[in-house]
Amino acid sequence: MRQAEIVRKTGETDIRVKLELDGTGICRIDTGVGFLDHMLELFARHGRFDLEVSCKGDTRVDDHHSTEDIGIAMGQAFDRALGEKKGILRYGQMILPMDESLILSAVDLSGRGLLVYDLRIPTEKVGTFDTELTEEFFRALAHNARCTLHIRQLAGSNSHHIIEGTFKSVARSLRAAVKIDPECAGEIPSTKGVL
Repeated sequence: MRQAEIVRKTGETDIRVKLELDGTGICRIDTGVGFLDHMLELFARHGRFDLEVSCKGDTRVDDHHSTEDIGIAMGQAFDRALGEKKGILRYGQMILPMDESLILSAVDLSGRGLLVYDLRIPTEKVGTFDTELTEEFFRALAHNARCTLHIRQLAGSNSHHIIEGTFKSVARSLRAAVKIDPECAGEIPSTKGVL
């Protein structure tokens, strides 16, 4: 069973994440940040990850701590659920259209956390959500999942579409990368012998 549960409590947030890599996209999301709830529901569905996320955060201040800390906890859940990473495909990529936007994402479950981020989101907010938090979420996810994640906007003018396309694209890239390759089951996909 490739699954993990992470509980993270700080002075700013109280988070619980439960992740099943080999799921069907069932999710229960309650982050206290409405737009992020919507994005994580899409993420679970497109990645076919069973995902539960609950967060009590200091949203009276803003959504920054909740969004970043959820990214941290989700990244830790991916890392733990992958274990030694035996038999995984390791790499995944997706070019995903979302109306006028077109988002490229590529992931390497390398054991090294890195985000390369190139989105040009035209507005500062979508509803009450600060669009700059998109980068904070994915940086926290990539560093704590210990993966290399590239995100690039190829087209797009609508902020909601750009961000939604990004969550869908990254989910599908991760879906591909975490799959077990039946030809290499039990093998670590690296000449180093460890990821």
